[in-house]
Amino acid sequence: MDHMDVKAALQKTLSQRIMVMDGAMGTMIQRLKLTEEDFRGDELADHHKPLSGNNDVLSITQPAYIKDIHLQYLRAGADFIETNTFSSTTIAQADYALEHLAYRLNYESARIAKEAVEEVTQATGVRRYVAGALGPTNRTLSISPSVEQPEFRNITFDELVAAYTTQTQGLIEGGADVLLVETIFDTANAKAALFAIENVFTELNTTLPIFVSGTVVDLSGRTLSGQMSEAFLISTSHANPLAVGLNCALGANEMRPFIANISLNTTDYVLCYPNAGLPNTFGEYDETPEMTAGYIKSFAEDGLVNIVGGCCGTTPDHIQAIAEAVKTCKPRELPTAIREGCMKLCGLEPMYVGKHTLFVNIGERCNVAGSRRFARLVREGKYEEALNIAKEQVESGAQILDINVDDGMLDGVSVMSTFVNYISSEPSISKVPLCIDSSNFAVVEAGLKCYQGRCIVNSISLKEGTEDFLEKARIIRQHGAAVVVMAFDEVGQATDAARKYQICERAYWLLVKEVGFDSNDIIFDPNILTIATGMKEHDTYGVEFIDSIKLIKTNLPGARVSGGVSNFSFSFRGIENVRQAMHAVFLYHAIKAGMDMGIVHAGQLPLYSDIDPELLELCENLLWNRDPDGTEKLLQYAQSHRVSNTVEAAQTEQWRNESVEDRLHYAIVKGIDTHIVADTEEARLCKDKYPRPLNVIELPLMKGMSTVGELFGAGKMFLPQVIKAARVMKKAVGHLIPFMEAEKEAANEDVSERSYNGTIVIATVKGDVHDIGKNIVAVVLGCNNYKVIDLGVMTPCEVILRKAVEVGADIIGLSGLITPSLDEMVRVAKEMERQGMTIPLLIGGATTSKAHTAVKIAPHYSSPTIHVLDASKSVVVCSALMDQSSNREDYTEDIKEEYEDIRVDHYDTLRDRKFLTLEQARDKKFHIDWSEYPGTVAPTFIGRRHFQDVSLDDVIKYIDWKPFFDVWQLRGRYPNRGYPKIFNDATVGEEAKAVFSDAQRLLKEIKTANKFKVVGSLGFYQAQSVGDDIAVFDETGNNLATLYGLRQQMVRSDQKYFPCISDFVAPTESGLVDYIGMFAVGVLGAEAMCRSYELENDDYSSIMVKALADRLAEAYAELLHVQVRTDFWGYDKAEEMAPSDTHKIKYQGIRPAPGYPSQPDHTEKLTIWKLLSPDDIGITLSESLAMQPAAAVSGIYFAHPKSYYFSVGKINNEQLMDYAERKGETVENIQRWLSTICDTTT
Repeated sequence: MDHMDVKAALQKTLSQRIMVMDGAMGTMIQRLKLTEEDFRGDELADHHKPLSGNNDVLSITQPAYIKDIHLQYLRAGADFIETNTFSSTTIAQADYALEHLAYRLNYESARIAKEAVEEVTQATGVRRYVAGALGPTNRTLSISPSVEQPEFRNITFDELVAAYTTQTQGLIEGGADVLLVETIFDTANAKAALFAIENVFTELNTTLPIFVSGTVVDLSGRTLSGQMSEAFLISTSHANPLAVGLNCALGANEMRPFIANISLNTTDYVLCYPNAGLPNTFGEYDETPEMTAGYIKSFAEDGLVNIVGGCCGTTPDHIQAIAEAVKTCKPRELPTAIREGCMKLCGLEPMYVGKHTLFVNIGERCNVAGSRRFARLVREGKYEEALNIAKEQVESGAQILDINVDDGMLDGVSVMSTFVNYISSEPSISKVPLCIDSSNFAVVEAGLKCYQGRCIVNSISLKEGTEDFLEKARIIRQHGAAVVVMAFDEVGQATDAARKYQICERAYWLLVKEVGFDSNDIIFDPNILTIATGMKEHDTYGVEFIDSIKLIKTNLPGARVSGGVSNFSFSFRGIENVRQAMHAVFLYHAIKAGMDMGIVHAGQLPLYSDIDPELLELCENLLWNRDPDGTEKLLQYAQSHRVSNTVEAAQTEQWRNESVEDRLHYAIVKGIDTHIVADTEEARLCKDKYPRPLNVIELPLMKGMSTVGELFGAGKMFLPQVIKAARVMKKAVGHLIPFMEAEKEAANEDVSERSYNGTIVIATVKGDVHDIGKNIVAVVLGCNNYKVIDLGVMTPCEVILRKAVEVGADIIGLSGLITPSLDEMVRVAKEMERQGMTIPLLIGGATTSKAHTAVKIAPHYSSPTIHVLDASKSVVVCSALMDQSSNREDYTEDIKEEYEDIRVDHYDTLRDRKFLTLEQARDKKFHIDWSEYPGTVAPTFIGRRHFQDVSLDDVIKYIDWKPFFDVWQLRGRYPNRGYPKIFNDATVGEEAKAVFSDAQRLLKEIKTANKFKVVGSLGFYQAQSVGDDIAVFDETGNNLATLYGLRQQMVRSDQKYFPCISDFVAPTESGLVDYIGMFAVGVLGAEAMCRSYELENDDYSSIMVKALADRLAEAYAELLHVQVRTDFWGYDKAEEMAPSDTHKIKYQGIRPAPGYPSQPDHTEKLTIWKLLSPDDIGITLSESLAMQPAAAVSGIYFAHPKSYYFSVGKINNEQLMDYAERKGETVENIQRWLSTICDTTT
């Protein structure tokens, strides 16, 4: 089947049914668990770089695996198979030093896919197709990789075209039926791919259907480079794709509004292949095939799609479910026209110019011939200041920006590229389309090659003949731009209406018939020429222009008319009030005649009705050539009404009148560096507010960066804006550094060897080449006097750790943007633990999260592992970690507690839970090698003992006061969270002091009057584990009871063990005699005190009594455990530990309580009460098994040094029934007690 037949066949099938694409190649390859040796194969066994993770190379080294994956998808119902070539460009393969294999990778991948397609087509009789995949590469044309150089790009358009040319040739010659330009995060890259494809089509004298698929990176609906999906459609429409749509980044549910928008804005077929939901906190995909298929079916039922499939996380099961779901749905009907008669342009946002569009202002001030200020700034290389001119125009109403750098003293190609790149870094400017304006076509091409939007080229003409005209027009169309045609031909410039129209008509039909231009993309400039020059032949130029507009609009369907308005008044240059009036009068009539747009200073146009009547009449007479003396009269008016003004005088901006702090904040958030040095110096000189230069950084400057981080996190700022903010921040800090150094020198510090706050090694982990966010963090940390060692991208684990040891790093920071980075971060954490490292580990990047760090990474590294939300937060975290006081320990303990809560919450709220069978979980119980265990020390007694009249003074020493303040909802903020630091907290400190003082007074009263009695029961018994249970014996071996255990069963991330409390006791088969302990403690007398206060309506004192009783009960549990470890059981007689350390569980052993995470069953208290008889000392159980008095604690002691606290989490029905059977209870009764942990859906 030739390529024309392929297109016809596809169109026929697409008119009949929804077609199906395959799913994720990467997901299936990951399942293979391939080794480095597998990736290398025989052919590349000696290659000098690692190849693991280079999935594309498998088409050469392991072709059978790739073909098998294709076959799985085809058999699942896929109509299209994507070639394994997502990264098969010379650019992407350069990371592996395999760029020389690019053509072969594409050829072989297409060939393998073709074999699979033909095999299944023959077997089923249903035609299948090979989609040659062209990925986005790991470079971007629209975003600078350098914070300091917004104009810099690490790739050029021509380099991308060359890479995509090689790829396209290989795909076509290998047998691809369709070319798929996919996962487009930067449309400029996609335009390079489409440019290359057209070149190859011409070279090979063939064409293939083209599919184009973009990627919106978040719920803002924009690509990574900031472009809206509708603008993306416009930017790529010139390639006439057969199908357009979206893939990756989002799940189907989240993608719906954006695919609906695509469907509403294209006449092409719509394709949609989303991920299997959003990545969870571990970078994995939880959406089941049925869920994904359900979402996509709703798209189909609503007529949104023609082709569907899956991206990341989808498997043959997903594709089978999707194919089944849509097989009875009608395909989307193609609209015959959308915005018919409109010229479609875009920057980051779409723009439509149609018959109902008001006049379009094309900003003129970024033109070296029209703005002295712009020309000066460009010549001096002050591009950021020049950028402000562009911003001013957009803010003043310019809908398109004209960029012209034609000057004999400038390198036009370089300057145009540089300035367009600068514009791309500023979203408030790049949201509007550009008009690339030059008489030098090389300069025009330079601008086109830098621009992701759909722009206008100004201009071409017929003055060099037809062939030159057609050659340039074809290049412009291939770039996807609209074009301005000047009314010039081989004879020269047209001045009268008839010749103007004659030239435009000739050009129109050449563009439409010979080049294939849409007539809506043709703009004529019939030459606005200067009037009132004193030469009579010039007096009719205004009338002739307006007459030519009418001819063009009447006879050339779709064509637009534009012109450079400033030319009209050039004879009155320097007399701005007159020029502005002339422009307003000219436009008033030209627009009525049909002029669509014009290059004009949008901020300096007076209203026609506001013009001085005398001046208005003079301008009207000049335009219509009514008065032979009109020029002289206007000149006399100008001389008598001349005003002294500067055209581009900078108006005082309101924000400049604010306080210096507000100005610094505004400058950083808006990315304005014009006044940043002066404002920073003003702040530095405010010694009362900022005694040290560093204070300026820590307070107003970091406040600005914090706002930037918050806005970026909320999707209200885009990446280019964040980079601009970081540049402004760096400029401010650069001003302060000499003063900071001078301060150190004055303090007799050695400035020859700079003293840093700390050394931080940061890197983008192996497998990831994204480093913009990491670079921003490096800038911010460097600004705050940290020595940052940036190891770059694709950094192997061993390199990171080796460098950290080599430089004595205080902190390691890992960054990553793509999902595979997350697994590599886990590997780094594991290796740090294995090597016994203790330095903190920071995690950051777009796909990371606090939850991911808490659940996926932190459990593998025992030292602080902390997620850093953004660059602005990095300084706060690093400062806390570098604090040598006890604040650091408080901070890390807070993080540890918070992350534990996150883990518990995460697993408790998981909707799609996965469970091991009970047998599988038991096979993965916590492993202790009992054959090497010397045995637990025997307690000093077996049986039970009661303790009454315990010394209150001894107990008080072990009170943990933090929960006491929590009762009163008094929570200090770091570093003032714990006791006694809470007293220093600015918000709650004073109230905390008052409450604590009241507590001390009440404690004194309680002690003096003996109102509380502290009691306890303690018991020790021989024990052995039997499966998940613990058999309890007396000293003669008689079985006294059984303690029943529940085992972790729900699958957590990367989990090695599924523990149960019985795992910490020697099993029967070990032959060892082991021991357990039990306890119950309580505080008697609190209830009576509370009643007396309540009778006096003193609720405050009643609550205080309850809070103190509760603290004393917990304190006695802590004290008794100390006595158990050092005396009664004595398995750690040498322990010497402050009470505060016992609160942090730094001791050996654990004391889990029934009803709590390690054993969630409250009924286990009955066994403790049976053995200890706490009732004898006044501690009883209610029918609901609540302990009375309320200030009571009970639990079980485990002594093994490897025992630890864990959370059983959710269990399924299998374990519930097994547990009930072991306990001899009904399932219904046990389920009532375990309702919070039972997952009854399994």
